[in-house]
Amino acid sequence: MSKIKLVVFDMAGTTVKDNDDVHNALISAMKQFGYPVSRGEANDVMGYPKPDAIRSLLENVEPDHDIISTGYINKIHKVFVEEMIHFYKTSPEFGGTPNAEETFSKLKEKGIMIGLDTGFSKDITDVIVERLGWLKEGKIDFVVASDEVKAGRPHPYMIQELMRKAGVESSDQVAKVGDTVADLQEGTNAKTKFVIGIASGAYTRAELEVSPHTQIIGNLLEVVEIVSSK
Repeated sequence: MSKIKLVVFDMAGTTVKDNDDVHNALISAMKQFGYPVSRGEANDVMGYPKPDAIRSLLENVEPDHDIISTGYINKIHKVFVEEMIHFYKTSPEFGGTPNAEETFSKLKEKGIMIGLDTGFSKDITDVIVERLGWLKEGKIDFVVASDEVKAGRPHPYMIQELMRKAGVESSDQVAKVGDTVADLQEGTNAKTKFVIGIASGAYTRAELEVSPHTQIIGNLLEVVEIVSSK
């Protein structure tokens, strides 16, 4: 039996297909309020709670910082949420990433629990989880969204909430897997035994390597060997 009891995976870009869909919805929401944002600028804030991402983008493009109130951020976030929910409910491109379900299955065969966390709010997360069917079919065990804890990434609270749900007391029995710098920061701050970046989503291997991590992988199935070997 592996010493690892819980693996926490990110969602969009890690276990849920993302062909810049999140980037595009964020760019679109900002544009509707008169702010041109590039793909690169959107990429810089991937993985973080989306209200925090919007605030960061506004601080770069809005010269009058007095405008950047919580209420204003929430208006932009509402548009983003509506676009994402529509996409995840209707897109024929929606689904899990390559090897996601196989990875879950192999981990569960070893008695390892599966948690998902995300920079999305719960309303978007619920749509994704419901359409995938992973929770009700028992392919994963727990899900936590960024607005269900006191602060999302890079803070460790989502991982800690998943540990509480799973009854895992030591972060040395946890692995974190994600495709963004924010994921690696989250795992590092939670002091998980493994902090695994996957270079198949928002960030390249080189971009991930500059952040604290234990491994950078190119295929989710590599997680099984990593968490089973030590």
